[in-house]
Amino acid sequence: MELLQNFPLWAAIAAIFFAQVVKIPIQFIASRNLDPGLAFSTGGMPSSHSAAVTALSTAVGIEHGFNSSIFAIAAVFTIIVMFDSTGVRRQTGEQAIMLNILLNDFQRFVGEAREWANKEDFQKREELKELLGHKPIEVFFGGLTGILLTAFLHSLL
Repeated sequence: MELLQNFPLWAAIAAIFFAQVVKIPIQFIASRNLDPGLAFSTGGMPSSHSAAVTALSTAVGIEHGFNSSIFAIAAVFTIIVMFDSTGVRRQTGEQAIMLNILLNDFQRFVGEAREWANKEDFQKREELKELLGHKPIEVFFGGLTGILLTAFLHSLL
C-alpha cells in the first residue's frame, strides 16, 4: 500500500499520460491532422520523457527538500534523460528519415525493374521509426509540463 502513496512515482506517471494525451490536440492545431496514435508514440510536443523526469525531480524536491541527496540524484537523472532526448535519440530519428528515403528510392528502382511484381509485400512493409527523439523546444515544454503538473498535483493533495 506504500506504493499508492508514493507521490514522486504518481507525479511522474501522471506527467507521462498528460504529455502523451496532450500531443493529440497540439498536433491537430499545428497541422489540422487528427492522429490519436500519437498518444502511443515517441517524439512530438511535449516530450513525455522530459515531463516524467522533471515531475519526478520536482516531487522528490518537494518531499525531501531541494538540498537533499535524493533530489541531487533525481536532478542529474533528469539532465541525462533530457540531454539524451535531444542528442542521441534525435540523431537516430534523423538517420531513420534518411534511411527511409534511401529505402524508398531503392525499392522504387527495384520495383520499376520488376514492374512491382510484389507490390502487396511492399505496401505491408513498416517504415523505420523516425520520431525517436525531440527538438530542444519539445524537451523544454516537456520539462515545464512535468514541473507545473507536479506543483498542481501537490497542491491538490
